[in-house]
Amino acid sequence: MAAELIVRIRRVRTGADPLPLPQYMTPGAAGMDVYADLGSPLIIPPLGRALIPTGFAIALPEGYEAQVRPRSGLALRSGLTLLNSPGTIDADYREEVQILVINLGEQPIQIHRGDRIAQLVIAPVVRVQWQEVEQLESTARAGGFGHTDVV
Repeated sequence: MAAELIVRIRRVRTGADPLPLPQYMTPGAAGMDVYADLGSPLIIPPLGRALIPTGFAIALPEGYEAQVRPRSGLALRSGLTLLNSPGTIDADYREEVQILVINLGEQPIQIHRGDRIAQLVIAPVVRVQWQEVEQLESTARAGGFGHTDVV
């Protein structure tokens, strides 16, 4: 069983019909689905961008981040993905979580209130202290950007 972490969450808007909080859709899921909290449907044209509200804010413990990632089914079926993927929500951010999407498909996409638009993964963060050196030790690897595809 995966480790559990308590994260405080606050609904930004309250109403008679609250949306579900982010949730895991299967027992083995790494990411929680996030819902669009829109007042009215939103149409995103091809190559159009939109910032979609989620209706919640979170208080991550120090040493953690939330990564916002695309939903693979939406990307495959309609071309809806995230511009800054993965997006990072820092532990000291307390405003509403919003999802920056882009329509890479050929047709306009309509987003409705309650549509699952992204995934949220909570991950530990390691702080780095740089140690500047004159040389780095070599490895067997040579090259990058597809070099292992060359035979």
